[in-house]
Amino acid sequence: MFSALHGYLRESGRSLEGLRSDALAGITVGVIALPLSMALAIAAGVPPQHGLYTAIVGGILIALCGGSRFNISGPTAAFVVILLPITTQYGLGGLLLAGMLSGFILIAMGVLRLGSLIAVVPYPVTVGFTSGIGAVIGVLQLRDLLGLELHPGGPDFVDYIIALAGSLRDARPAEMLIGGLTLAAVLLWQKRRSPIPSHLVGLALGMLATLVLTQLDPAFSVATIGTRFHYEIGGIAGNGVPPLPPHWLWPWQLPDANGNPIGISLTLLKALLPPALAIAMLGALESLLCATVADGMTGTRHDPNDELIGQGIGNVVLPFLGGIPATAALARTAANVRAGARSPVSAVVHGVFLLVALVALAPLLARIPMASMAALLIVVAWNMSEVHHFRRILRIAPRGDCATLLCCFALTVLVNMEVAVAVGMTLAALVFIRRTIELSGSRLIESHAHEHAASLPPEVVIYDVNGPLFFGVAQKALAGLARLRGEIRVVILELSDVTMMDMTAIVALESIVEDLHERGIFLIVCGLSPRILQKLEKTAVRAEAGRLVFASDMEAAAGAARESFAGIPA
Repeated sequence: MFSALHGYLRESGRSLEGLRSDALAGITVGVIALPLSMALAIAAGVPPQHGLYTAIVGGILIALCGGSRFNISGPTAAFVVILLPITTQYGLGGLLLAGMLSGFILIAMGVLRLGSLIAVVPYPVTVGFTSGIGAVIGVLQLRDLLGLELHPGGPDFVDYIIALAGSLRDARPAEMLIGGLTLAAVLLWQKRRSPIPSHLVGLALGMLATLVLTQLDPAFSVATIGTRFHYEIGGIAGNGVPPLPPHWLWPWQLPDANGNPIGISLTLLKALLPPALAIAMLGALESLLCATVADGMTGTRHDPNDELIGQGIGNVVLPFLGGIPATAALARTAANVRAGARSPVSAVVHGVFLLVALVALAPLLARIPMASMAALLIVVAWNMSEVHHFRRILRIAPRGDCATLLCCFALTVLVNMEVAVAVGMTLAALVFIRRTIELSGSRLIESHAHEHAASLPPEVVIYDVNGPLFFGVAQKALAGLARLRGEIRVVILELSDVTMMDMTAIVALESIVEDLHERGIFLIVCGLSPRILQKLEKTAVRAEAGRLVFASDMEAAAGAARESFAGIPA
């Protein structure tokens, strides 16, 4: 824990210039995170200030406790499809409790040193659910982009699509105009490669256009953060975002979907555990991916387990300060590195900048049109959908990978991400097993094909076994030994190309030893690695005179075969 901060503090090259670079990078990322944090909170079904609380507290705390110097944490688009159904079913209180549970899971993953195992998620699975998330987020924003009176979304995405299609005739031209202007500004400004963030330009144009059109035509009106969201804190009521820093609260006292205190019970925690596990897994993937990308951009190395612990600590604390689940954001992390960040100080500055902006600019933030926020999230959704990677996999990947990709995408869109990842990982594992089975096997070595086999009589046969021997291939690889000719008296198993053996393979080998012994056939096993040999010595597969012998290589195995029965020439 704290490895990124400790590594920075141990360096001798710290200077005022480095602190200046961190400060400028933090302000740059803060400008990017300000509207995004609010937009992502709204997309998750909660008021926008909770997104700012997440970026402020999570950005600072995770950076100080984690294992990456450059990660910028906060609300992310990848979480939206998990968080929105939780909010719909359990309200804000349930969402914060789920985030807390995910934090404990992340801490456990880090303590158990599982950081390196997160990298084993297959690429088609990652692209499949990421593209599905992008598609869902993009479609959900059409409500505000078109000014439709619809529920923001729920567990059944198909029903939402049907309701959306049925209400298109009620689309409001004013919202479409503001949303279209914002979307065009963002896309056109991105091509300029300006240091000014494109989404900031788009939001500013949307706000300006709303102000001008309202002055020209008093009947012109669009929904804004101020008209959509209201707050009451300490007896003070207002519209939009409260100009107050994150404050302490008890998550179980917050409202559920029916407006009543959510409370806390074993039944509720059991219901929230599956989505909390999905939040933790996705948060781990996102944060470690960001850290890896940052390492590639800077030539540094992160500690994956410390990063998981830092993410966990942040998500445990966040609910008590009104923050929703957080993880590292790739776009903000990359912007942090490009802006010249050198240490976790930049993430702290980013959090402080957002805190100042929240207190000082709350009235201005309330004027942001909802259509502009929707346009911003549509661009985010498109960028995370990875369409080019999706097409490339379909074009060049084997059919098994294509099926995994399409299955993950469809399940993410039509069911939920937890099911998509579980099924995707299962499919990827089955594809891997099938390919391993195809590559593994055994072959009978002809006497003329091996220098040590040429001098052996026909009563001795040699089988060369290749690849790992596990539950999927053990029976296939060793099946040939059950069909030996009647005159065979010695079998040599050449296993130097066997990289591993699981319990299924060990049991299969035990059965073969018993079967060959009953048939009066002597078995010689050669070429085993010391690690596998040590594993076999703990089982019933042990060297026994007249039954089984272990040889170091083929030369020793051939010598043992000559000595095994009378009549074979020395």
